[in-house]
Formats: sequence, structure tokens, C-alpha cells
Amino acid sequence: MRLRSHASFLLFPMMAVLPAGVIHAVPRAVFPLPKLDAPLAAASGKQTAVFAGGCFWGVQSVFERVKGVVATTAGYSGGTADTATYDQVSSERTGHAESVKVVFDPSRITYGQLLRIFFSVVHDPTELNRQGPDVGKSYRSVIFYNNEEQRKIASAYIAQLDALKVFPKPIVTEVTPLKAFYDAEAYHQDYALKNPDNPYIEVCDRPKIDALKQQYPELFMDYKGSH
Repeated sequence: MRLRSHASFLLFPMMAVLPAGVIHAVPRAVFPLPKLDAPLAAASGKQTAVFAGGCFWGVQSVFERVKGVVATTAGYSGGTADTATYDQVSSERTGHAESVKVVFDPSRITYGQLLRIFFSVVHDPTELNRQGPDVGKSYRSVIFYNNEEQRKIASAYIAQLDALKVFPKPIVTEVTPLKAFYDAEAYHQDYALKNPDNPYIEVCDRPKIDALKQQYPELFMDYKGSH
């Protein structure tokens, strides 16, 4: 969410409701597990997944509360290092998407489980180049895969969800190789945690955290911050 628009956030009727990703969230009872997934690893370790699904504040606020996630970082993917600054990305001319790097322990949670949360709680994957009140390609839905296994699992899950018509419209999420990830500025890290009374956080991000806790209580953990 662009900082300059926060002051006027509640002046617009469309913004006085939950973000589209929460409005259209499908209850867990009917949201399927991925048919194709990697098994839980036999030993603990670290793997990385990168997701883009609208403003990175909300995406990070969900994944940092998932058991098995070791660390999260808000940042930018899809553009170049020279243009990986908030002001430049906000111009919508750099090719970046606001993204979150998720480091997880594959012995505690699978990549497919992360995808299930991404599609059911984090955002609305049927919105093209926007997410709720945030409009532009920097808010597009993308899965940046690190390897062929992640590509296969993500592509298969999208096909599975579309075939089952889980959403009223086709999924527009891109599945593209991760070329680079650039950390966002320090003030963006844990932004929702540090600014709980911000109107945007209250309306757009807090409901996502609540949905995670309600739909996936066995995966939810309290988070006090690390940045």
C-alpha cells in the first residue's frame, strides 16, 4: 500500500470493507489440499519460497505467523537491482512485484501447505494487477519458484483449483522463475505488527491474520516480531 494514500484510505466506500482477498476467501472446509506436494522432510532444514499477492505488509503478516516458517522478509521481485526501491517500484514502471521471501523448515511444513494458505487466506488470486484497493502490476499475484519441484507443485495446484471452480473466476496467478529478490527498506519489515492502529492495517491485514487463526489453528502461532 502506498504510504501517501493512507490518509485518504477511509474516504472511499470501496475501501471501507475487507480486501478482496479476504472477502472471497474460501472456507477451509471446502478448500482442497494440493494433490501434488513434496512430503515432509525427514530432517529439519531451510527452504525458501517467494510469493507476491498485493501489498507485502499483509502477505508478510500472514506467513510470519505460520508454524514451520523460520523467517520472512518483505521485498521486491521481478525487476532489477537498480530499481528495487519503494519509490521506484511505486511508479509501476520497474517490473517488480511487492513480494515476501518465506524461509521454512520442510520437516515441519510443506511447500503445498504454504500454497494452500497463499490461495485461501493471503489474497484473491483472481484479481489481475491489483489487490483490493491497491492497483498496479506491483500488486500482481505471482509465485516465484526456486526450482522445478516448486514450479510443478504450484502449476498443478492452480490447475486443480481452477478445475474444481473453487473461485468464481479463473486464477490469474503467474508462476515464474525467481531471478532475484531484493529486501525492502527496513521500515516495511513487520510493518503490520508495528503499526496495528493504521487504518489500512486494521481493514486490510488484520482480517487475514484472523482468517489464518480461524481456518488453520494447528498452523497458527503468535508472533512478536524479529525485525
